[in-house]
Amino acid sequence: MKSTNVKKGFIEQFGKEAEHAFFAPGRVNLIGEHTDYNGGHVFPCAITLGTYAAVGSNNQDAFLLYSDNFPDVGVVKIAFADLTKEKQGLWTDYFQGIAQVMQAAGLEYSHGLDVYISGNLPDGAGLSSSASLEMLVATILNELFAGNFAPIELVKFGVKVENDYIGVKSGIMDQFAIEMGKENQAMLLDTNTMKYEYLPVEMGDNVIVIMNTNKRRELVDSKYNERRSECEEALARLQKDLSISSLGDLTEDEFDENTYLIYDPTLIKRARHAVFENVRTLNAAKALQAGSLKEFGKLISASGVSLAYDYEVTGKELDTLVTAALKQEGVLGARMTGAGFGGCAIAIVNRDNVENFINKVGRIYREKIGYDAHFYVANIADGAKQLS
Repeated sequence: MKSTNVKKGFIEQFGKEAEHAFFAPGRVNLIGEHTDYNGGHVFPCAITLGTYAAVGSNNQDAFLLYSDNFPDVGVVKIAFADLTKEKQGLWTDYFQGIAQVMQAAGLEYSHGLDVYISGNLPDGAGLSSSASLEMLVATILNELFAGNFAPIELVKFGVKVENDYIGVKSGIMDQFAIEMGKENQAMLLDTNTMKYEYLPVEMGDNVIVIMNTNKRRELVDSKYNERRSECEEALARLQKDLSISSLGDLTEDEFDENTYLIYDPTLIKRARHAVFENVRTLNAAKALQAGSLKEFGKLISASGVSLAYDYEVTGKELDTLVTAALKQEGVLGARMTGAGFGGCAIAIVNRDNVENFINKVGRIYREKIGYDAHFYVANIADGAKQLS
């Protein structure tokens, strides 16, 4: 999909030519899962799949919104006077939420917009279609209304909408990766301090294969918020004796020595994942920098085991993909990516084995689950931007 497609769709829908085009990518997280709200490190990258928009002005003091991903919804009109209204349970909630938050931060809407949106991220697949849409909207409004907000401010607007308006208590990783992405580079982000560095993703003869379970997940309705509250409870128990601000402050040994403060088998497992995953992420970044791809792959696979057994956010579909992937020739590592409970997994696969890998893993998945998985080779992309 390219900007020409949304420009054509814009003409068909609004009867005039678009004035601007924008793109916001999706993201995969190489390692560092469920650590972003636990004060740990994450290691995501933006991908070439994402969300496109064609935009033109109108004189209605309103946003007229259409998405070809939800054609049955038709054109939704959000008048400036109605921006503060409650969410409607439509895809346009993300647009309205961002517009509302940016207006509260001082942005003034001097004229209306017609917006045509089209995305090629599988909805609910764990590649962050919602954060992609949020950062797309934030970029549109910032550019067209001279917002002059810094990229990190747009990231925080997106997180605020996700947490307070949509109701998903997610961390900052998705919006950060989508807004700040750079082609062929991943970002090592310390979510405690917001310090980050770009590291080249040099995989040699290997590529990242995204494996979509095609099991849709709804974060609001999943156990995502429950996992976050379990970690918060574990942290609160540790803080009775330890001077720490997050689980990401602990080393593996410090955690093991103080599990008696938690003294609950489920909470210990949840917190152990957060602590050990943070250490794994730092080690994985070092391994990638050193060109030790075998070690990098091992750490990715270890992350997957922890997500399945300590954090328990995988399920039959993801487990089937990952276990099948790890048995294939030319695979360095595999694990689920994203929030879990469905969605996607990733595998690091030798490029000469990719076709065979997809055929074999796809066949195993179809036999065990009863329907097809989808596979994509991930190319690492720039962050949200206006297109020329």
